[in-house]
Amino acid sequence: FLMISSYSLSDSLIYVAASPPRPVSIEELMETAKGVTNMALAHEIVVNGDFQIKPAELPEHSLEKKVRDIVHKAFWDCLEAQLKEDPPTYDHAIKLLGEIKENLLSFLLPGHTRLRSQITEVLDLDLIKQEAENGALDISKLVEFVIGMMGTLCAPARDEEIKKLKDIHEIVPLFRAIFSVLDLMKMDMANFAVSSIRPKLMQQSAEYERKKFQEFLEKQPNSLDLVTRWLQEAADDLAKLRCKMLPPHCSGDGATGGASSLCSTAVQNQAYLKLLKWDHVNRPFPETVLMDQTRFQEIQLELEQLLLIGTVLLVTFSAAGSALVDVPGFAEKIKTIVKVLLSGMHLPSFNLKESLATIGEKVCAEVNSCLSQHGFTPFSAERESVLKGQIQAVASPDNTICKLIDSRIQKFLENYLASSHQKSLPAIPGGLGPIQRELEEIAVKYVRLVNYNKMVFSPYYDAVLGKILTKEESQLVGKSEEL
Repeated sequence: FLMISSYSLSDSLIYVAASPPRPVSIEELMETAKGVTNMALAHEIVVNGDFQIKPAELPEHSLEKKVRDIVHKAFWDCLEAQLKEDPPTYDHAIKLLGEIKENLLSFLLPGHTRLRSQITEVLDLDLIKQEAENGALDISKLVEFVIGMMGTLCAPARDEEIKKLKDIHEIVPLFRAIFSVLDLMKMDMANFAVSSIRPKLMQQSAEYERKKFQEFLEKQPNSLDLVTRWLQEAADDLAKLRCKMLPPHCSGDGATGGASSLCSTAVQNQAYLKLLKWDHVNRPFPETVLMDQTRFQEIQLELEQLLLIGTVLLVTFSAAGSALVDVPGFAEKIKTIVKVLLSGMHLPSFNLKESLATIGEKVCAEVNSCLSQHGFTPFSAERESVLKGQIQAVASPDNTICKLIDSRIQKFLENYLASSHQKSLPAIPGGLGPIQRELEEIAVKYVRLVNYNKMVFSPYYDAVLGKILTKEESQLVGKSEEL
């Protein structure tokens, strides 16, 4: 049983919801479900750098878990009863050794000829059965070989589990523990395989998703309406921004030059930035990013929390002056306090003003404690009151410092998108130093998502933007001629 990290099949039905219902056969439904499942799994592996295959964990009091536990207990009880017979019966034990043998052989690479020979020779089931029939079978010796071979084949992370096996002396608990560690080794091997195939899978998955979207587009020609609106807004945003940046004395020619310099890549990057400010409740997500809506929303929520953390830290350092800037660990303490108290900020029951009031109290206490420890004068009651007020003011949508931090975060992400082909991250803007690590982690995740989406859908974006930018340019040329 495998458990995908966060997305179910229902989350992955990316295009069907937009089409009108029509009768489908069971065969069509099963084939579609299989295709969507495969596409969703491949997509998850590609865009989620932390993707791992994990054993399914059944709910504690579920019927499935109760049935599994009963069956497992019956099996191990039967094994124990057989081994306690006089003379012992080894039927179950030999079957388990056969399974262990197959597991060990599955871990070998083609070049592991010597190890393959050793496993085949020592765990020769026909010979083991003969020894059992003649009362000459030494289970302990075979298990000792198995544990040694597992230690040879396992990842270094499993050395501790192998060591614990050597401390188990009762045969039935030892068999159970061996199979538990073998399961972990299989997970390790599967995850290593996933990381190895990711680069190849990326290209194949992109082609597969593009093909499926094209098939859907042929049946539903209006399936790029939301994408067109999204890209149009991004182009309009950039055109307005560039016009604002032009000197006031510029004539029509200047305006035309400023707006016509828009390029497809810049508009696409602006469009992706807009996804981080999306109204997910009231506005449908563009069709080509719908599969990743949950991921973009998670990044959006992370950035909203990081914005408040960064603002509180900047306000605090500004109030404390240079005294605490270089104190080791101070910024991390304040960051931890703020992060903990803002952890539920996106829940309906969360009260931001109350949380910021509590943050103000705790931050002032930490600042005074740190100042005293390092020989500085603690804040007066008046300075404490000012700092608390500044922290509480962060709740206002019009807070100047909050807007400044937000614009710098957006600029950093914009620069990262523009230079995503480079290995190094762009420089962190001023004031974001205390949240640099968190911001870079989010940026890496975000840009991975964007780059893969571009790989899949760039032909559609280029086609839509070709029309949008041609239209924009012709309108600007018309205005210039009128002037």
